[in-house]
Amino acid sequence: MNKTFLRPASPALVATVAAALLLGGCANMSERQKGTAVGAGIGAGVGAVIGKTTGGKAGTGAVVGGAIGAVAGNLWSKRMEDKRREMEQATAGTGVTVARTDDNQLRVNLPGDISFDTGRSNIRPDMAPILSKFAQGLDGSMNVQITGHTDSQGSDAINNPLSKDRADAVRDYLVAQGVPATRISTVGRGEHQPIADNATAEGRAKNRRVEIFLREPAKTGG
Repeated sequence: MNKTFLRPASPALVATVAAALLLGGCANMSERQKGTAVGAGIGAGVGAVIGKTTGGKAGTGAVVGGAIGAVAGNLWSKRMEDKRREMEQATAGTGVTVARTDDNQLRVNLPGDISFDTGRSNIRPDMAPILSKFAQGLDGSMNVQITGHTDSQGSDAINNPLSKDRADAVRDYLVAQGVPATRISTVGRGEHQPIADNATAEGRAKNRRVEIFLREPAKTGG
């Protein structure tokens, strides 16, 4: 019975992959560059394995895999990166957090101390300019999901519709700023996805929030 053994990857290949992964974590790289570096590293490793197991050269497989991985890792486009930086600058010092999610969406988290009072869905004056900035320069092809949350005070019968009302209030504001309503979806989560301790006033303010997710439309055929 013939047995096939995979040879260990060459030191040069291991170094290439490790370097790419290390570069993916450099603080002075943009999110887009990090995604490309990590994708290239992973792709190179996969490509090398494929090359060896199919009778090809590991080096060639690494190059091909690295190119494919770089494209796959670079799903975070320049306009998404630009929007992230723009929102970070616009919300600096406000308590709003702006981040890239694992699935390449931009998440803007607006906590209760600037967004909504307890039991209310009216947009506070502090939040209006942030929403205006979010709407500015927003490509009409991008999709926006708005998720409303509450703290634990009150019952589900109150909190579930209240969280949806908060999301809808943000949607209506963005539509008034020119964002196409057809690109916006809203959902309310009530008190069921807390990010802080509801036992404290500070924690409840963090939970009483709205999260805005921005994503690019899925690419089709071609």
